Amino acid sequence: MIKILFICHGNICRSPMAEFIMKDLVAREGLSENFFIASAATSSEEIYKGVGNPVYPSAKRMLASHGIDCSGKRAELLKRSDYDQYDYLLGMDKNNIRNMLEILRGDPERKVYKLLSFTEAEHDIIDPWYSGDFETTYQDLVRGCEAFLAYLREKGAL
Repeated sequence: MIKILFICHGNICRSPMAEFIMKDLVAREGLSENFFIASAATSSEEIYKGVGNPVYPSAKRMLASHGIDCSGKRAELLKRSDYDQYDYLLGMDKNNIRNMLEILRGDPERKVYKLLSFTEAEHDIIDPWYSGDFETTYQDLVRGCEAFLAYLREKGAL
């Protein structure tokens, strides 16, 4: 089983969108049983008294407009122990990667990647919380998830 953790700053926009886009992709290809997919935050800003906030309404609406349901998802915090639990830890931008490496205390097994590093366009995925552009973020996440799935196939993991 391939275990993937998508990570962004607050785990209410980009990383949960990536989580559910990837779940949808693998389900449509009949590969769900080969994956465990989740998401987390590098910041506790969206977690109050141990309970995470739900997916941001605009992110939830964007997913729903593409037939993807993210009901029940709440923000979770990245933990150092996640490094041992997951095969791939995929961040959305360079700041996420920096924070991930700090929380995880490095990446000795080379499990940490920026999601768009699997594409030809290695730019950061913009945070729609600030830009308001959920469509561009959605398209980048789809592109990244599709490229990552292609990478796993090329690697012979599927």
